[in-house]
Amino acid sequence: MSYKIPKMTRKIRDSFPYAPARPGLWKKISDKKWNDWKWQLAHCVRSLEDLERVVSVTAAERDAFHRSNELFKMAITPYYASLMDKADPECPVRRQSVPHEGELHILPTDLEDPLAEERDMPVPGLTHRYPDRVLFYTSHVCAMFCRHCTRKRKVADSGSYAVDKQLEDGLRYIAAHKEVRDIVISGGDPLCSSDDRVEYILARLRAIKHIEILRIGSRVPVTMPQRITDRLVKIFRKYHPVYFNTHFNHPKECTREAFDACARITDAGCSLNNQMVLLKGVNDDPALVKELNHRLLLMRVRPYYIFQCDMAQGISHFRTPVEKGLEIMEALRGWTSGLAIPYYVIDSPGGGGKIPVLPNYVVSHEGKKWVLRNFRKQEFTYLEP
Repeated sequence: MSYKIPKMTRKIRDSFPYAPARPGLWKKISDKKWNDWKWQLAHCVRSLEDLERVVSVTAAERDAFHRSNELFKMAITPYYASLMDKADPECPVRRQSVPHEGELHILPTDLEDPLAEERDMPVPGLTHRYPDRVLFYTSHVCAMFCRHCTRKRKVADSGSYAVDKQLEDGLRYIAAHKEVRDIVISGGDPLCSSDDRVEYILARLRAIKHIEILRIGSRVPVTMPQRITDRLVKIFRKYHPVYFNTHFNHPKECTREAFDACARITDAGCSLNNQMVLLKGVNDDPALVKELNHRLLLMRVRPYYIFQCDMAQGISHFRTPVEKGLEIMEALRGWTSGLAIPYYVIDSPGGGGKIPVLPNYVVSHEGKKWVLRNFRKQEFTYLEP
């Protein structure tokens, strides 16, 4: 998948590596098929036999697959599978996509619906929690089934597919509630639907007079960049303002293919933001997060959120202490551009919404006197008038 880039920015693009050579399972596949998102989606790694033709599967991974596959199936696009280290089970891409024994340990505190999205559903497939915006699930299909998924209860469950009636009920609800001005189109992954279905949804929403902002939440720029076609971005252009939130977790995911996909989105006039999830053994390192955020900015992707990993069932092995998130924020603030500093948030269990968590920069406060510290631990006094 090539992308025509202005000469002055070609050096930046050239600093991004192409995805590694295709594993043996797909060596004979033509470039035309490889770059076809429908082929990618149809040929996901779903069986242990196929996985063994891509990486050297460990005994622990084999056991985890057999014991977890009924709970949460495996699906890895050929493109994303090509990013996995064949020999290293701790590869950050592999950790996000291959079953792990940690998924079998469900803690008493784990929740099936950790964010209480079902509780705040006035109609199936639509969560209305915040006053002026709704979360609209238009598909429960994903290009890849992330092992840290907070919606394991729906993703990979064919019975939860957003059927036409559910879609129409959601559109009617939105049209009837004039306080709603902002729509987050999510899933699953809404871009695993056809172009016609994507355009139908955008057109119907844009036709509602009180809707101002359309947001698309999709991980396909990371896991299946072939999906970002010229035809798809032409659709985006027709329904602005369209904002795009994606989900890079590690610099290894920042390939030239991903660069080109993000370039297409931003060149179509979409603001593109990243929502990283803090994952133990994947990205719980301040230097790595800074590197990721710098790479994202070169891709014209703004680091937007760092999410503390949710209390979903079977992902406790990914959860870090909150102190780790604060350590990362301390390592960013002042040490890099504000553009590279996202919000660190906990999406509160039970449906309380996103709560920002910050290091404490206030040393003391008495009357009109504030003593503050900066990123170098130096103290300064601010006096209110």
